[in-house]
Amino acid sequence: MFDKAAFAAHESVHHVFDAPTGLRVIIAIHSTVRGPAAGGCRMWTYANADEALIDALRLSEGMSYKNAMADLPLGGGKAVILGNPRTDKTPELFRALGRAIDRLNGAYWSAEDVGVSTQDMAFAAEETRYVAGLPGRSGDPSPVTARGVYLGIRAAALRAFGTDDLAGRHVAVQGVGHVGAHVCRFLAGAGARLTIADVNTEAAAALARETGARLVAPADIYDVPADIFSPNALGAIINPDTLARLKVKVVAGGANNQLATPDMGEALMARGILYAPDYVINGGGIINVAAEIAGAYDPAWVEARLQRLMATLGEVMDQALREGRAVNRVADAIARRRIGRETGQLQA
Repeated sequence: MFDKAAFAAHESVHHVFDAPTGLRVIIAIHSTVRGPAAGGCRMWTYANADEALIDALRLSEGMSYKNAMADLPLGGGKAVILGNPRTDKTPELFRALGRAIDRLNGAYWSAEDVGVSTQDMAFAAEETRYVAGLPGRSGDPSPVTARGVYLGIRAAALRAFGTDDLAGRHVAVQGVGHVGAHVCRFLAGAGARLTIADVNTEAAAALARETGARLVAPADIYDVPADIFSPNALGAIINPDTLARLKVKVVAGGANNQLATPDMGEALMARGILYAPDYVINGGGIINVAAEIAGAYDPAWVEARLQRLMATLGEVMDQALREGRAVNRVADAIARRRIGRETGQLQA
């Protein structure tokens, strides 16, 4: 683990196995400099444990950057459960997760992420207080994440097209799960023209009927000529193969770790494509969770913090455009300073 590029000087990484429930979870804590590590729990069918470890490490580091850019008193961490979220879930499995989190004594706070629901987290919360995003409190953070993504798309459009008016703009949306579906609804409400794709074809078809979007196969979304590409599924989707296929002026979406490698930022810039760094544009969810962690959920506080984050996103893009630098490099430098890691960077 220490030899992997993705290790990135993590403070600790915990591998937990619970035989009675079959729980296999990796909890990665990248930094607690700003406060307890916070980041969601993901459940996914990984090809192998090594793939899960690298995902946990990259996501955890990304949370350090995300929380720093949102100016939250939180560090970065992430949990990934190895398993099929459609077939392997049980209440006891998530109670075992809660016990694993509790043994960390508050060093890590969890919430929902891909493949995990508010009800799953409620089961975990029966065994630990260090879980947020719970029903009746801050709840599902996805709508707030999506609102931030929508506002970030408008901020990027302003810089790419001279106006943030999305009426008539063509947006190709990859992934219409919890976050992506809400993003599509915001965009449709603003008059954007949508093309969407998702591996869950039934959900995508239903959303297409609701929003008037055109539906394409998941493999074809990169080839859609559009103004904006909005990735809202999994990471590493901006790579040499997909970049060559993009016919857009903006990449702005809610997926984590969109760039397969940091130098994809320069590659996007060379193609004349403006990139909204993922861990800045998608920070709305963790702001929502942070309000609950603080002990008194306040929607007005969440909205004010979200507006501050969008101002930060605009400043990052403006600085990158002014200095002729890749936007992700500018954001990385700011985030590293805020967590005392000036010499590090997000790794592939």
